Formats: sequence, structure tokens, C-alpha cells
Amino acid sequence: MVQEQNVGEIFINNWVSIDTMNTQVNVRLSDGLLEQSEEYAKKHGFGTVQELIKEVLREKVVEKTLITKKELLLVKKLAELTQEGNLFGTEDELFKKIRK
Repeated sequence: MVQEQNVGEIFINNWVSIDTMNTQVNVRLSDGLLEQSEEYAKKHGFGTVQELIKEVLREKVVEKTLITKKELLLVKKLAELTQEGNLFGTEDELFKKIRK
């Protein structure tokens, strides 16, 4: 089943994928830890547990984050409002405008 994503989610996913991250890592979690992680991710504005895990790793491994969680959520909200107001028409138009 394909889930429909809004522009905010697409923007965040595309922004994060600009990184040089291209190696997949598989992590096994107990059912309880996965459930707690899903609840935490939802409560704190993460789209997925994977985003939560990447953020936790960045906080622990990288000295300075390039963009804070708060800033990322603001960008996501801006993208959602842009979509609601149909300010750029298509997703491609929005990304072209953002990248300028």
C-alpha cells in the first residue's frame, strides 16, 4: 500500500537524502523498544523511527548539527503551508524556488 506524502514530508526526505548517506544499516529492535520508539517519534515530530534513529546518531556522533530539529520542523511547516496555499503549483516548482 502506497502512502500519500505531503510536500513537507517530501521536502524533509529530499533534504535529508542530499547527504552522502548511501549505506543501508539494518537494526533489530525488541517489540517493546520499537513501540516506544514509534510513540516517541510521533510525539516529537519525527516522521519515522528511522528519522529518530538518524537524529540520535547525529547528536551522539557529530559535534555540531547542521540544522536543528526545531529548524527542520519549521521548514516542514513552511512546505506544508506552501502546499496548502498552492504557492508554487507543483513539487518541482517548489524545489526550484527553494534551491535558488
